[in-house]
Amino acid sequence: MCGIAGFASPAVLPGTRPAVITGMLSRIRHRGPDEAGYYLDDGVAMGTVRLAIVDLASGAQPMSDSTERYWICFNGELYNHIELREELTGLGRQFRTRSDTEVVLQAWIQWGRSCLSRFNGAFAFAVRDALTDELLIARDRYGKRPLFYADRPDGFLFASEMKAFHAHPGFSFELDPHELKSIYGIWTPLPDRTPFKGIRQLPPGSLLTRRDGRTELHTYEELAVDAPPFTGTAADAAALVRDTLRTSVEVRLRSDVEVGVYLSGGLDSSIVARLATDLSSHEVRTFSVEFEDRALDESSSQHEVARHLGTRHSSIAISTADVVENFPAAIHHAEVPVFRTALVPMYLLSRHVRDAGIKTILSGEGADEAFLGYSLFRETMLRADWHRLTAEERGERIAVLHPELAHFGPEHRVHVSGLLSQFTEERLDGLFSHELRYQNGRFAQRLLKDRAEPFADLLALVRDTPGYAALSPTQKAQWLEFKTLLAGYLLSSQGERMGLAHGVENRCPFLDPAVVRAAALVNLRFDDGWEEKAVLKEAFRDVLPAGPLTRRKQPYRAPGSTAFREHRPDYLELVLSEHELGQIDGIDPVFAKRLVDKVLAAEGPEVSTKEDQAFIHLLSTAVLNRQFVMDRGEDMRIPQAAEMNLTTVIDRRHGSPLLTGGKR
Repeated sequence: MCGIAGFASPAVLPGTRPAVITGMLSRIRHRGPDEAGYYLDDGVAMGTVRLAIVDLASGAQPMSDSTERYWICFNGELYNHIELREELTGLGRQFRTRSDTEVVLQAWIQWGRSCLSRFNGAFAFAVRDALTDELLIARDRYGKRPLFYADRPDGFLFASEMKAFHAHPGFSFELDPHELKSIYGIWTPLPDRTPFKGIRQLPPGSLLTRRDGRTELHTYEELAVDAPPFTGTAADAAALVRDTLRTSVEVRLRSDVEVGVYLSGGLDSSIVARLATDLSSHEVRTFSVEFEDRALDESSSQHEVARHLGTRHSSIAISTADVVENFPAAIHHAEVPVFRTALVPMYLLSRHVRDAGIKTILSGEGADEAFLGYSLFRETMLRADWHRLTAEERGERIAVLHPELAHFGPEHRVHVSGLLSQFTEERLDGLFSHELRYQNGRFAQRLLKDRAEPFADLLALVRDTPGYAALSPTQKAQWLEFKTLLAGYLLSSQGERMGLAHGVENRCPFLDPAVVRAAALVNLRFDDGWEEKAVLKEAFRDVLPAGPLTRRKQPYRAPGSTAFREHRPDYLELVLSEHELGQIDGIDPVFAKRLVDKVLAAEGPEVSTKEDQAFIHLLSTAVLNRQFVMDRGEDMRIPQAAEMNLTTVIDRRHGSPLLTGGKR
């Protein structure tokens, strides 16, 4: 795992280019604390900060082929690098290291862009062809690793985190009100967007090429959530799921350092921990979050699973004060407004894991999206079948729809039924499954001066996606979850970005392409979808304790606006006056101030879910504005750019590599 950054910018004065690339890398130093290096040639620079996990001794970057025509900076892990290395060796490719980075480079040289569909991994990388002066950047199919770029008149910039752009001459951040509208609406940026003007994400499953000052964006693999009917038995389906997951965990345990497991106590992380203990030759260490608020705490379930599996378990207790104190740091790493504080405990957990000496962690992300684990999928089926069900059948399904939510309890059944009945016909083309959820997003739009349709860009995306219209309502819900909340929040803001803030790499066995395909094959083939992840449970019924198999899913939650009402941090001043709110581009200071006053004066249930989410959106936007647009992160004790030990410098202006181990 690493962080990468670079530019193709002839406008940057030659004498300043080393300082610019070094400055970019220093701002993402947390991603790769082990070593750093850069490549510089004719206005093109690219570099890496490395977290050494595979081939610790000889995997330094940037790396070239033997001819020094091709150069690569690689962020991530290629889990099938052993198999690909054997295939490439058979084709005559020669290797000088054991690293997966060199496998990626040799695969690119051998197969070109078709190599990308062969990769099973979590990655973002850049390759430069020094002969043709072509620069390529690519990202994995599910968006597990971030990659941002800015195509400007004075050059092209890319980096694993946008904060690296601060070091480029003349660059400044500016919030984009149009993108805030979409982010507030769907809780996350669209796959190719960011909250800042002029900065884009490389979408999952995409590559971008730049040559002669022109860029072209390509999709190398579309997301597939449909599959032909599974022809085996229910037992065959369970065996398929079990075997593919076992293989997925096995390849993700490939590492030259110890691999731990995040254990929430739920089904998905318990399966991962079970397989890790089966496949590891040593005691497995598991890690989790505990909450002082018992309504949020799942520690009893975590300890039950850890005892059953015999793992060495460690947890960290989180208070509301911890959430408030660390919120600005988490936002600094997330680089996007968020609608809840759940990323903060993950930020603190990754620090705990790092302090325990672990660099690599397995987690259960992606299981709910692949195996229809969310209540959203059952709600979609209920609303789609509403007019074919009797009143009694509707009531039975409502009773098990959201058992974790008090306002779905028996005393509210009539109200819930009336609410759902209003969303049985599609209003937003292609977004039927999410229309009820998006009502909260419509409320958040009132924070903005521009209150035009917040879902226009998402509507255009699904309209223009080949094959989307033919999907079932449930499959469309899956597609939307993969493309929005999973990639844009769970894998990034709450996942990868919080882990790499402390140099901890997250690996997701449920997001192996074979596992996602297996889920598509068996979903709803042997059950009606109302038993949460029925095939997945059956596949591991004999090897897990009863808790994860029988307990209804408890969504991971963290303290919301109540925490800020109780502790009143100094940075709350950013949203306490219309003057301060007026400094945030696009925000309506009058409505925003009214919302803040209500939330901070309220007691408990007086704040609705939509108001709570809107408040967190607003506060995180204000913090982001201070840190990035105003460039005043020091006001919130955000560390400034770190010094680095540059182990590899390739400066071709001098005709040959210059190697240094000194600090820059």
